[in-house]
Amino acid sequence: MECHKERNLKRCNCTYDPCSRKGLCCDCIAYHLKSRQLPACCFPADEEATFDRSFEHFARLVGARKV
Repeated sequence: MECHKERNLKRCNCTYDPCSRKGLCCDCIAYHLKSRQLPACCFPADEEATFDRSFEHFARLVGARKV
């Protein structure tokens, strides 16, 4: 499968600047799932900035209808 890194970067809202996985969605998802997290693109910008990417945080946002 061909990676579309440049196209992915246009949609990536990750604010963690030293991240080596930006634009590499397969690597990003695999990395976060190992830690029971979701990648930045699953969160609204203001919530992504908290760096709490846990499943629990995402569930709270769903319950509050913010996602």
